[in-house]
Amino acid sequence: MCGITGWASFDREPGADPTVIEAMTATMAKRGPDDSGTWTARHVALGHRRLSVIDLDGGAQPMVTVHNGQDIALTYSGEVYNHHDLRRELTSLGHTFRTRSDTEVVLRAYAQWGEGLADRLVGMYAFAIWDARAEKLVLVRDRLGVKPLFYTEVSAGVVFGSEPKALFAHPEITPRIDADGLREAYSLLFNTGPTVWSGVREVPPGVVATFDRNGYRERVYWQLEAPTHADDLDTSIEAIRELLNDAARGQLEADVERCSLLSGGIDSTVITAILADELRRTEGGKIRSYAVDYSDQAEKFTGDVLRTGHDTPFAAEAGEFIGTEHSTVVLDPRALLDLDHRRAVVECRDSPIGVGDMDTSLYLLFGRIRQHSTVALSGEAADEVFGGYPWFHKQEALGAQTFPWLLVVKDEAAMPINPDLAGVLRIPEFRDDTYAAAIAAVPQSESTDLMERRQREMQHLSMTRWLRQLLHRKDRLSMAQGLEVRVPYCDHRLVEYAFATPWTHKSHDGREKSLLRSVGKGIAPDSVLYRPKNHYPATHHPDYNRGLQDMARDALTADAVRALVDETQIKTCLDVAPDELPWGHRLRLERVVDLALFLDIHKPELTV
Repeated sequence: MCGITGWASFDREPGADPTVIEAMTATMAKRGPDDSGTWTARHVALGHRRLSVIDLDGGAQPMVTVHNGQDIALTYSGEVYNHHDLRRELTSLGHTFRTRSDTEVVLRAYAQWGEGLADRLVGMYAFAIWDARAEKLVLVRDRLGVKPLFYTEVSAGVVFGSEPKALFAHPEITPRIDADGLREAYSLLFNTGPTVWSGVREVPPGVVATFDRNGYRERVYWQLEAPTHADDLDTSIEAIRELLNDAARGQLEADVERCSLLSGGIDSTVITAILADELRRTEGGKIRSYAVDYSDQAEKFTGDVLRTGHDTPFAAEAGEFIGTEHSTVVLDPRALLDLDHRRAVVECRDSPIGVGDMDTSLYLLFGRIRQHSTVALSGEAADEVFGGYPWFHKQEALGAQTFPWLLVVKDEAAMPINPDLAGVLRIPEFRDDTYAAAIAAVPQSESTDLMERRQREMQHLSMTRWLRQLLHRKDRLSMAQGLEVRVPYCDHRLVEYAFATPWTHKSHDGREKSLLRSVGKGIAPDSVLYRPKNHYPATHHPDYNRGLQDMARDALTADAVRALVDETQIKTCLDVAPDELPWGHRLRLERVVDLALFLDIHKPELTV
């Protein structure tokens, strides 16, 4: 896992002033604390920050090979889990290898198959290749968008990076936010492509992008499809079991310490059980597992629209049942309110929109884990893959013509926008237009069953939008602590099979995530398997609420903040007693505090 950046141009020589690529690379030091490198040639400069995970001595980057007398250079972030199979195939074709790294496999795979290498990769990755033979830059992003990749166009050229801050270190790029960016931030639709930053875009997941003298263009090499599913229920369960086992076990490879995130829910418990079994079988050891909790939860858990129970007892029971070395990281209000922690979170996120204490607690959890491990495996994406969210099961969401998560949290998650600005942004119209386009993109099978069609729409929206912001969150907060988080449920082979499986299979026991529950029987405790869906935990400590209200009052003293938010609605939240502050009110205060920090840290030009 690493941070990548670069600049290609046919009008200027990116390598003429090496301080530019060095500055861009330096912005991602936290993503790659172990090593740094740059490489320049005619028309291009590449940068790399390394977090060493596989072949600690031999995987330095940018990595270069010579093919037909011309350089092919690679700067690469991520993990390709089938690199051993690819290495054997490439060796049979005459390639020789200097290292054990998957980086070199990707480089030589491009030399052999060109842009077609993307179709052969299994993993999470974002990388850039400069091919001097054709004088072109090739950008590739993994199928689900686990690893980020941003770009913008400058002076007949392209600048790219793992994070927008790498782009802003380029002298031609100014951090600027316009009305389109504010729509992206405040609409909570999680579009892929446009970002909050004017002119900065994401390379979409499942895309190979190229830049040469003819300009920039993109080619989709993977997307969700809806083939006919012929397997019966029992066959489907066994196929899911095999695919999940293969994904989880294949992601254990590392030359550093590994662990799992064990929240006490079915998703992380099943993954942890598979990992623990594999380690016992192959290495004779135990896996470490980690959960997060808050100092007020053991005595007084407070439920809300997203949470129905206290996670910690379930996580501890799951750890004991599976046989892990389990730890619970307990955080108090002071740690969550610490201004340095919150600034670090907002800075690494490069966005004004987050989820407050839940972001800060995840950042602190990752920091604690990093003291012992460099790689963690997570249960992220199981809800999207197997239909776990409330919107898959509530008639209100199934019948509504809008993004389903907007109904679950209603307006509580939205930033209250200054009324004058709201008239410019026209968020409701933007949501309607975006929803119509999103539904039109959903692939459908030949089934005429209306429930099947609607559930396929729900799953597609969840996989291509809701999941994207969760993956961004996990990537930014983990990499800011120098921790690599792997997500076995995002294995594209598992995702493809589950997406094609009919809803009657996915809900065969009358509950959410039926297929995953069937796979988990016998390897996870029943108390976890039959537990209702619980979202990531949040604190409800009155001291935290009191401190948050104080921070929000301070935020409202900034002219730039008042120009963007509805002060009246925020002040309503400030007038509530701390021990009675509703979840929705608190989330609005979190948004305002984060917005103030974002504006102070990034100092963007606002052009609305």
